[in-house]
Amino acid sequence: MFYGEYAHTLDAKGRMSMPARYREELGEKFMVTKGINNCLFVFPMGEWNAFADKLRALPTTDKTAQIFLRFLFAGACECELDKQGRILLPASLREFAGLEKEVMVIGAMTRAEIWNRDRWKEYSTAAADEYDEVLAQMAQLGI
Repeated sequence: MFYGEYAHTLDAKGRMSMPARYREELGEKFMVTKGINNCLFVFPMGEWNAFADKLRALPTTDKTAQIFLRFLFAGACECELDKQGRILLPASLREFAGLEKEVMVIGAMTRAEIWNRDRWKEYSTAAADEYDEVLAQMAQLGI
């Protein structure tokens, strides 16, 4: 399970260290793709495959489903950690997420997310302002 938030930096070659706590769970190879709110999603292969299995059931005639599938899979990249525990992020994914130097790696239960550090601060501050409303909606879902 992925949890916590960790500040890291991107080097000039587009490499960043993954939190040590995440490395074992990610395994030898894992998937990185465009996420929601201009972050990157990082899935262990098992989670990626389970997610893909659910998406296979979406109808090919559903326009919204196809937009989502194309967005998610066209931007996907199979990655692996080097001997120092770093990941090389492709330029297209760095550009999408606005990653330049300062990044945040956060846990989101079944996946990790990589954020531009300033964008993460803005997002988490705005989300905190909505927390009471979110709690009420979670209660309606039985949580």
